[in-house]
Amino acid sequence: MNTDQSFLLTKIMATLGPATSEPETIERLITEGVRIFRVNFSHGTFDQHQSLVTRVRQCSDNLGIPVAVVGDLCGPKIRVGTVVEGGIALSHDQQVLFQREPIEAQPPDSPDEPVILSSTFPAMIDEVEPGQRVLLDDGFVKLTCIERKEDCLVCRVLEGERISTGKGINLPDTPLSVPALTEKDRACVEFAVQHRFDYLALSFVRTGEDIRQLKQQLVDLGARPSSDLLIPDSPLLNSAIEIEADDIIPIITKIEKPQAIENLDDILRETDAVMVARGDLGVEMDLAEVAVLQKHIIQKCQHVGLPVIVATQMLQSMIESSTPTRAEVSDVANAIFDGADAVMLSGETAVGKHPIAAVRMMRRIAEKVNKHIYQTAPLSPTGPSLPIEQKRRAAALAHGVRTMACDLDVKLIVVWAQLSGGAVYLSQQRLPRPILVCSPSPAIRQRASLLYGVTPVAMEQPQSSHEFLQRLDNLLLDQKWTQEGDGIIVVSGLPITQVGLANQVSVHYVGEAL
Repeated sequence: MNTDQSFLLTKIMATLGPATSEPETIERLITEGVRIFRVNFSHGTFDQHQSLVTRVRQCSDNLGIPVAVVGDLCGPKIRVGTVVEGGIALSHDQQVLFQREPIEAQPPDSPDEPVILSSTFPAMIDEVEPGQRVLLDDGFVKLTCIERKEDCLVCRVLEGERISTGKGINLPDTPLSVPALTEKDRACVEFAVQHRFDYLALSFVRTGEDIRQLKQQLVDLGARPSSDLLIPDSPLLNSAIEIEADDIIPIITKIEKPQAIENLDDILRETDAVMVARGDLGVEMDLAEVAVLQKHIIQKCQHVGLPVIVATQMLQSMIESSTPTRAEVSDVANAIFDGADAVMLSGETAVGKHPIAAVRMMRRIAEKVNKHIYQTAPLSPTGPSLPIEQKRRAAALAHGVRTMACDLDVKLIVVWAQLSGGAVYLSQQRLPRPILVCSPSPAIRQRASLLYGVTPVAMEQPQSSHEFLQRLDNLLLDQKWTQEGDGIIVVSGLPITQVGLANQVSVHYVGEAL
């Protein structure tokens, strides 16, 4: 099987930032294997985000390689208020008071005096109970609440470090009233719809209701079918929608809160894709449990047929070093063995010194693992079982394609897609064969870039199945993806001009239609 960059099975997602903002760098990232770009709304202005998206689209067009753009919403991230320049060192057993009013925190005059801080969420004073944890700076600073007063929260330092302005505050034991979507998030959603982002990632999700709030705003903006509010059905899968497929923005839910683990089934019913965001998850939960949770979440996503991304600190040392650690390489490989659709780079490409090398290394790991899977376990893991239980037609067809592909040892699978449901179900079969998704829609091709095994291809609407096969044969032979006489499986509709219909699976030998 071809394992070159034309057919990337596990996808690479890269975060854009100061290290990767120039068009030349973005083109190199795509050439090296990036198929999804993350725009982090926590940093930068709308003008800067617009410039990045424009550059990504231009580079994608120049190279003829579709890529997806994901807007990552900030969510209700609570942060430390203003602290004097240079920060304040917190020591064991020291008292820390959080007050409602914003202040510039100053070092105390003596070690016996408390440090007085403010936060971006003053209501935490009303919601944190004595005995509950208050974690600062990704958990490097650990406090416990010892008293709640009317105007402040009294905490004691368990583990101290220097704290500075804007460091994150995590409250893992406290059910917070903070809304899932902040005012800034809602402005970012409008921006993403206006500039045709391919996905939105929702941060700090606790329940399915958090996702429904984002769905409602997308419906109001014309970027989501209203029927989805009544009968949840991913737009990635939906074959009967009342708005244009190009206008849809699917939702990626980031799993990073203990409450999200407790409500995982409810969340999976509402979302279109999942990200295992191991950063905050590792802060708010037992760090030793994160690896187990990662496998559990991936397995649940595979059961229901949802794409899943593994993120955070995958090649963290490459922010500074030109080579990763052995442990990081194993971490990326294990996520791929588990069945992740995509693996994500954060600081490695946003601010790192070696963004191109990081992507190249991630691609090499993915190629090695996928080649091993192809050689040793072509039928593992099995496809999603829930869509089959629900008797979805596209899922049943994909299940049949899986059996046929393995029986016949075909070179690749081709699907004609005016919507993307068939491509999603085929991807979730986790066949170690390339899946070509031919579509006239740029938006569908871009969204399909996230899916395991899928290579999107631009093709205008054919008027007949025979015309489609003729174009397909020319494409495969011109690109040298197959040789004449190679067997492939083709999934399409009959008639092929009908939108949302996938009812035909055929075995085709390349060159027959010519």
